[in-house]
Amino acid sequence: MAWLMVVLAGLLETGFAVCLKQSHGFTRVWPTMGFCFFALGSFGLLTLSLRHLQVGPAYAVWTGIGAAGTVVYGMVFLGETVSVLKLLSVSLVLVGVVGLQLSGAAH
Repeated sequence: MAWLMVVLAGLLETGFAVCLKQSHGFTRVWPTMGFCFFALGSFGLLTLSLRHLQVGPAYAVWTGIGAAGTVVYGMVFLGETVSVLKLLSVSLVLVGVVGLQLSGAAH
Protein backbone atom coordinates (compact mmCIF):
# COMPACT_ATOMS: atom_id res chain seq x y z
CA MET A 1 0.00 0.00 0.00
CA ALA A 2 2.87 2.39 0.79
CA TRP A 3 4.37 1.92 -2.68
CA LEU A 4 1.01 2.59 -4.29
CA MET A 5 0.91 5.90 -2.41
CA VAL A 6 4.39 6.75 -3.74
CA VAL A 7 3.31 6.00 -7.32
CA LEU A 8 0.18 8.13 -6.95
CA ALA A 9 2.26 10.89 -5.35
CA GLY A 10 4.62 10.78 -8.33
CA LEU A 11 1.73 11.12 -10.75
CA LEU A 12 0.41 14.07 -8.75
CA GLU A 13 3.90 15.58 -8.92
CA THR A 14 3.54 15.57 -12.69
CA GLY A 15 0.25 17.43 -12.25
CA PHE A 16 1.71 20.12 -10.04
CA ALA A 17 4.69 20.67 -12.35
CA VAL A 18 2.42 21.11 -15.37
CA CYS A 19 0.06 23.41 -13.45
CA LEU A 20 3.03 25.43 -12.24
CA LYS A 21 4.00 26.15 -15.85
CA GLN A 22 0.44 26.91 -16.86
CA SER A 23 -0.07 29.26 -13.90
CA HIS A 24 2.38 31.78 -15.43
CA GLY A 25 3.88 32.73 -12.09
CA PHE A 26 0.66 32.16 -10.14
CA THR A 27 -1.17 34.80 -12.20
CA ARG A 28 -3.84 32.42 -13.53
CA VAL A 29 -6.41 31.22 -11.00
CA TRP A 30 -7.33 27.71 -12.20
CA PRO A 31 -3.81 26.45 -12.88
CA THR A 32 -2.71 27.94 -9.55
CA MET A 33 -5.52 26.11 -7.77
CA GLY A 34 -4.57 22.93 -9.64
CA PHE A 35 -0.98 23.38 -8.53
CA CYS A 36 -2.07 23.69 -4.89
CA PHE A 37 -4.32 20.62 -5.14
CA PHE A 38 -1.70 18.44 -6.85
CA ALA A 39 1.17 19.64 -4.64
CA LEU A 40 -0.70 19.04 -1.39
CA GLY A 41 -1.85 15.64 -2.61
CA SER A 42 1.61 14.66 -3.78
CA PHE A 43 3.44 15.74 -0.64
CA GLY A 44 0.68 14.33 1.55
CA LEU A 45 0.84 10.88 -0.03
CA LEU A 46 4.64 10.89 0.04
CA THR A 47 4.57 11.85 3.72
CA LEU A 48 2.16 9.03 4.56
CA SER A 49 4.20 6.49 2.59
CA LEU A 50 7.39 7.46 4.43
CA ARG A 51 5.88 6.09 7.64
CA HIS A 52 6.53 2.63 6.16
CA LEU A 53 9.34 3.07 3.63
CA GLN A 54 12.96 4.17 3.59
CA VAL A 55 13.30 7.76 2.43
CA GLY A 56 15.96 7.17 -0.26
CA PRO A 57 14.16 4.63 -2.44
CA ALA A 58 10.75 6.25 -1.92
CA TYR A 59 12.07 9.69 -2.85
CA ALA A 60 13.85 8.27 -5.91
CA VAL A 61 10.64 6.64 -7.15
CA TRP A 62 8.60 9.79 -6.44
CA THR A 63 10.96 12.11 -8.28
CA GLY A 64 11.54 9.60 -11.09
CA ILE A 65 7.84 9.24 -11.81
CA GLY A 66 7.32 12.99 -11.52
CA ALA A 67 10.23 13.85 -13.81
CA ALA A 68 9.43 11.22 -16.42
CA GLY A 69 5.73 12.01 -16.34
CA THR A 70 6.35 15.73 -16.75
CA VAL A 71 8.69 15.21 -19.70
CA VAL A 72 6.26 12.85 -21.43
CA TYR A 73 3.29 15.15 -20.76
CA GLY A 74 5.22 18.10 -22.18
CA MET A 75 6.08 16.21 -25.34
CA VAL A 76 2.57 14.81 -25.87
CA PHE A 77 0.36 17.72 -24.83
CA LEU A 78 2.46 20.90 -24.74
CA GLY A 79 4.30 20.56 -28.04
CA GLU A 80 7.73 20.24 -26.47
CA THR A 81 10.46 18.80 -28.66
CA VAL A 82 10.82 15.05 -28.94
CA SER A 83 14.31 13.70 -29.47
CA VAL A 84 16.05 10.39 -29.17
CA LEU A 85 18.33 11.82 -26.48
CA LYS A 86 15.36 13.08 -24.45
CA LEU A 87 13.59 9.71 -24.68
CA LEU A 88 16.79 7.87 -23.79
CA SER A 89 17.38 10.15 -20.81
CA VAL A 90 13.86 9.61 -19.46
CA SER A 91 14.35 5.87 -19.92
CA LEU A 92 17.59 6.03 -17.94
CA VAL A 93 15.83 7.81 -15.07
CA LEU A 94 13.24 5.03 -14.94
CA VAL A 95 15.90 2.31 -15.25
CA GLY A 96 17.79 3.90 -12.36
CA VAL A 97 14.70 3.88 -10.14
CA VAL A 98 13.96 0.25 -10.99
CA GLY A 99 17.62 -0.63 -10.44
CA LEU A 100 17.55 0.95 -7.01
CA GLN A 101 14.53 -1.17 -6.11
CA LEU A 102 16.07 -4.38 -7.46
CA SER A 103 19.34 -3.77 -5.64
CA GLY A 104 17.59 -4.44 -2.36
CA ALA A 105 17.76 -0.84 -1.18
CA ALA A 106 14.02 -0.91 -0.47
CA HIS A 107 14.17 -3.96 1.78
